[in-house]
Amino acid sequence: MPTAQELFLSHSTRKLEQMTAAIVLCLGKLNAEQIWRRDKANENTIGNLVLHLCGNVRQWIGFTIGGDPDIRNRPEEFSATHVDPAALEAKLRSTVDYALAILQRFPPENLADSVATQNGPSTALEAIYQVVGHFQQHTGQIIYATKQMSGEDLAIYKP
Repeated sequence: MPTAQELFLSHSTRKLEQMTAAIVLCLGKLNAEQIWRRDKANENTIGNLVLHLCGNVRQWIGFTIGGDPDIRNRPEEFSATHVDPAALEAKLRSTVDYALAILQRFPPENLADSVATQNGPSTALEAIYQVVGHFQQHTGQIIYATKQMSGEDLAIYKP
């Protein structure tokens, strides 16, 4: 029987995979103009949200959990005005695959270990939980915007 720590890690990876699939579905429903559409200056485009998720995942999982260099440039995530949709999807997929590899080899018994985050000391569990929650939040925004622009029921959650 799996431990609670093992269940947490496997659930976290499944949620990241599920949300990535939803974003990829959304990107496939939209053209480049829609992906980068901004009606007001204070709005984020779907493209900016995808870049933001990539930056967040690389920083919180790659750097904080995996120990890789922190290469994040957060202002660039929001100032970008165009990345080819295929390249955007590839970046998202490779970023999530990178994070999943780190999480799949992360020792479950180390979830309570202290880690340094951009917000100060935390536990590894809290850092992973932050990433999954943050990813779900922005995935919901992307789904909503896609439904608005496409006029379609995306049928992401099928009974």
